[in-house]
Amino acid sequence: MRLVVMGAGGRMGRMLVRAVEGGENASLHAAVERPGSPFLGQDPGLLAGVAATGVRITDDIDAALEGADGVLDFTAPAATLDVARRTGARGLVHVIGTTGLSAAQLDELRALTRGARIVQSGNMSLGVNLLASLVRRAARALGADWDIEILEMHHRMKVDAPSGTALLLGQAAAEGREIDLAARSVRSRDGQTGARRAGDIGFAALRGGSVVGEHSVIFATEGERIELSHKAEDRGLFANGALRAAFWVRDREPGYYTMSDVLGLSD
Repeated sequence: MRLVVMGAGGRMGRMLVRAVEGGENASLHAAVERPGSPFLGQDPGLLAGVAATGVRITDDIDAALEGADGVLDFTAPAATLDVARRTGARGLVHVIGTTGLSAAQLDELRALTRGARIVQSGNMSLGVNLLASLVRRAARALGADWDIEILEMHHRMKVDAPSGTALLLGQAAAEGREIDLAARSVRSRDGQTGARRAGDIGFAALRGGSVVGEHSVIFATEGERIELSHKAEDRGLFANGALRAAFWVRDREPGYYTMSDVLGLSD
């Protein structure tokens, strides 16, 4: 499968290059960076710490997509949408691990699936998506007197909060409770906030050091507490998940899919 890596000079981009170069039946077709990037013209394999690929990083997206089968994209919301418009027009596979997408941007992505095969998720790991399935079931089983709080921690360079994974977990909890997450989420607390409103889903975000990603979903009621957690120790697991998603969706009908679909965890 001929794959294009977006943001190939970044931390996740380099992990994606490694996954493609180390994967069976996959080849690095092209690598893309933003205009003005210091990585333009460099070999993405050498940047990623593997053998030279013979590919040179470019900022010409259309040229990179020519002859490709799919795109692996962990960049930024505006850049991802720009690429999605192009993959949609070409009927390509587009695996999206970009976080920080707004509701309107997600709606646009879904509209672009008339031609493309899009897999989008706030997290590409098996463990996190299994956790989301467990959260959905726990939220459905536990009564409204159980409070739900989501705690996440990431490295100091992360620019969005709550994380895409935290929002994925919050959405799973909301689906289990059959409520609208946007209407019932609490993103911050400061000062005299008053008592916690029953039925809300709270979020707390910590940032520091080099933490890859830690997430806990806490269900609390009088006298007892349940905590479901996941800790990511290597970004490579997200890259491997993205590669798995690309192969899974390749022969599917054009449409919008999630990692729960890829992993058979939809319920």
